[in-house]
Amino acid sequence: MHATTLDRDGLVRLLEVLEVGLVERTRVLRLSLLAALAGEHTLLIGPPGTAKSALARRIHLAFSDARYFERLLTRFTVPEELFGPLSIRALEEDRYERHTAGFLPEAGVAFIDEVFKANSAILNALLTLLNEREFDNGAGRVRCPLISVVGATNHVPEDEVGEAFFDRFLLRLAVEPVSAEGFARLLAGNGRNALAACDAGAPPAVPEDLSLPAAVCDALREAAAAVRLPADVLARLAELRVWLAGQQYYVSDRRWVKIAHLLRVAAASEGRAEVAPWDLGLLPSCIAADEAGRQAVADWLACRLGVREELSPPRLTRVVEAFEAQLKAEREANDLDYDESGRLRFSAIAHAETLAGAFSSGIGGGMGSEQASALAGEIGDAKGGAGALRMTYARKRRYGALHVTARTTQIDALLLRIAAYQGEIDAQRGALRAWAAQSLWADPAFVDAAQVQLAHTAAQIESLALRAGMARAGFEALPRLDEAGAMPAPVEHEPLSD
Repeated sequence: MHATTLDRDGLVRLLEVLEVGLVERTRVLRLSLLAALAGEHTLLIGPPGTAKSALARRIHLAFSDARYFERLLTRFTVPEELFGPLSIRALEEDRYERHTAGFLPEAGVAFIDEVFKANSAILNALLTLLNEREFDNGAGRVRCPLISVVGATNHVPEDEVGEAFFDRFLLRLAVEPVSAEGFARLLAGNGRNALAACDAGAPPAVPEDLSLPAAVCDALREAAAAVRLPADVLARLAELRVWLAGQQYYVSDRRWVKIAHLLRVAAASEGRAEVAPWDLGLLPSCIAADEAGRQAVADWLACRLGVREELSPPRLTRVVEAFEAQLKAEREANDLDYDESGRLRFSAIAHAETLAGAFSSGIGGGMGSEQASALAGEIGDAKGGAGALRMTYARKRRYGALHVTARTTQIDALLLRIAAYQGEIDAQRGALRAWAAQSLWADPAFVDAAQVQLAHTAAQIESLALRAGMARAGFEALPRLDEAGAMPAPVEHEPLSD
């Protein structure tokens, strides 16, 4: 792999070597390596004895010319333990300088255990080193070759200095004890702890041709700078930012820039020229501070990726419901009764029946309907009303061909949009499968959740297509006029933009 560019096949072989002997830690190792390739830092959050230091040492093995530094911090840790002892000769010359050889300022990869247990003076010094890759040594500031720091902690403090230091780690990964399924494999490690093989003194041997020199890492970051963020990815990032603000979750502009860079590096490492929407599955570990927050972000992404808001099932449902409501109203609409010549039909009987209804409802003192009808007829005759022309009862409204055609044409356009959206969802499901098959950084749990959500969306769209088809048939079956009739106003509904 000692070339000017990163070869994906070589990276696959490197990962295979680094993952030898690990039990349920490959996901954490891959993301930590991705962070290092992007020049970012990783924080491992979990109890002691879960292979956090072993993972950091394996990350170091991936880089051919990087020095390794490791330190456990306590509240008694002094700056000399991280940055080197003071130079006696420099003190004799009235200069305050440190011997940094073999310490953090000259390391390429570092593991700092219990990172938040150090005092604020050490944490403040680390802030500049982690973010700017620079170290203030005496009166001068020196450039550091730091690639990535892997930090570890059991918990994250809530004080101001701790939060600022916490923000320097782009990836925050939970490291839990192995599951019941992995426990047997953990204990079957031939006398060596399969969970932390490095701690047992048996780190994997990385062939020289697979290790990554600094020139290859620099070339990867240059390639990442040319990777494009498509409009749909930018739109999802903007939507997520708004959603996070609504959840009272603050993500700094600096972190968003780093996230975009990480997405580009992930794409470039796989030989892609643009970021895929599914690459956003990396975001939960970049944004949230705890497992509940990570799951909330992952759930939001699984629901939104591959589903355009303009044609989302909730919006399509409201559109279909608008046609269903219109059909119901037109089915139940009454109309005046016309004769064959198009004139209102009149009858004297209607007047008598109206009076009968009045008597039966109380005016007639509770008499029966037949008695009331007879009395009403007598009254009508006595008053000469029997000969008066009266309108008959209203009947169900009938519709002309123009009306029905207008309704079915509008639904046909909707059905075409739904069919196109079904094809789009199917294409997204295929794209997700193809992306997951070639991705080095995909989270299997996230891929599964996204596939389930897309399948659910496809089922919803299919149901809406059936409902729209039934509404169309309902308009076709409306009572008809013999003549063409009038053209109706279109059914009003939410717009469905392209």
